[in-house]
Amino acid sequence: MLDALQVTTTVVVGLLVGVEFCVVVIMKRILDALPGDAGQLGHAHGGRMLGALMPFWYIGSLVLSTVWAVAGWHHDGTGLVVTAAGLLIVSVLMSVLLLVPINNRNKTWTPENRPADWREQLHRWERYHYGRVAVITAAFTLLVTSLV
Repeated sequence: MLDALQVTTTVVVGLLVGVEFCVVVIMKRILDALPGDAGQLGHAHGGRMLGALMPFWYIGSLVLSTVWAVAGWHHDGTGLVVTAAGLLIVSVLMSVLLLVPINNRNKTWTPENRPADWREQLHRWERYHYGRVAVITAAFTLLVTSLV
């Protein structure tokens, strides 16, 4: 049972890292290269779509890691799992306090109603997102390390 939990948690967190890495490294470049207002509209659509999915993924990753830490309390590597869960808590706090407020504004923007500083707000979101990707990558690395 613990083995299945470990594999499931590792896969779920690994996929989260992959998606978030793709958002900042690949999708940003694609959207920024689109002509006219298409890039900004794409950012808004991505904010709506991923904004609906990611809370479940982040919280699910945290719950799985916490259950793993509790279920494997007396096993080797549990300290790494607890630390990974702590980092996932940090990522959730970063999301709620830093990224979600910007995303909630961004997902309603159109070329007609976006604020004058919309580019600066998206750049701020990207900087915070880079930090969050670093945090969840560290958590994923700790989870994988705890298995060996």
